[in-house]
Amino acid sequence: MSDQRPRLRVLVVEDSPVARRLIVHILNEDPDLEVVAEAADGREAVVLTARYRPDVVVMDVVMPTMNGLEATRRIMARTPTPIVLVTAGYDPEDGMSFDALQAGALVLLAKPPGPQASTFSQETATFRMSVKLMAEVKLVRRRAGRRPTPAAASLAADASPARASGRAVEIVAIAASTGGPAALATILGDLPATTPVPVLVVQHITAGFHQGLVDWLASVSKLEVRLATDGQPLRPGQVLVAPSDAHLGVNGRGRVALSSDPPIGGHRPSATHLFRSVAKGYGSAAVAAILTGMGDDGVAGLRTLKEAGGLVLAQDESTSVVYGMPREAAVLGVADQVLPIGQVAGALTSAWNGGRAR
Repeated sequence: MSDQRPRLRVLVVEDSPVARRLIVHILNEDPDLEVVAEAADGREAVVLTARYRPDVVVMDVVMPTMNGLEATRRIMARTPTPIVLVTAGYDPEDGMSFDALQAGALVLLAKPPGPQASTFSQETATFRMSVKLMAEVKLVRRRAGRRPTPAAASLAADASPARASGRAVEIVAIAASTGGPAALATILGDLPATTPVPVLVVQHITAGFHQGLVDWLASVSKLEVRLATDGQPLRPGQVLVAPSDAHLGVNGRGRVALSSDPPIGGHRPSATHLFRSVAKGYGSAAVAAILTGMGDDGVAGLRTLKEAGGLVLAQDESTSVVYGMPREAAVLGVADQVLPIGQVAGALTSAWNGGRAR
């Protein structure tokens, strides 16, 4: 009896027959991958995903009839499946990556080059590896078109007030991984322009995408969103995002501290570093939120923050793309509240409006 593991089943969606044949050939060259179906547009992709239940969908963004973004939204609402979107005009600064992530895709990649390219072997190997990694991600259903309004989020939070356990809230720290950009957009889009505290953010994302993430989040939020720089003062209503390959924290009280210390659990920036630093600097005046993502980065830091008297919020399973990081926080008992993503902004508002709980 063979102990060889089953090949990962792939649906390829591409309107150009030539480009589709190339992608199919590249993927089938890997002994761990098998293309089980092909589609020429997004509408066909939705049908074939439900029919074949592939482990991963590799889909072009620009297609006739239905583009890859709309097809991704429909697939994630009906038959959640890891989706890798590909594009020929790949540019991490143009915002398309974040539109793709908001739709529910796990990653946006450049289409592989033709065999004549000098980088063909290297780029196709990277492409196959990315597809295999995304195929292993476990997803939950996303409900299309059902995003709670800020008012509804506030009402839900007010029904069970979220308050820091000591002095008034002075800082918010948020961390996310897979699926995080869309979750961050929901929270930052719902926070009022009068937000009275600084917000620090760690998002696990490919190097080179952080400025694009900042620009995209700024376009959906009433708050000022910037890439954090070492030593800058923390200001109310300002969102500071950790830059690529640097830990984000606070230096004493009131200033950003970036660090090139070794990765924690393979991550730099690390959520655990952020939460530990904020716990040390602000203690019970800190609120932390841990959002969708693989693994358990941040949980050790949340334990420190909770022991210091801070408030910990975790995203719930039903609205997480990957219920990993927030699940670990909930299972280990460090989350004070587990909330749908649409209620997190309301809970944060309640925290800094609610005064001292104890």
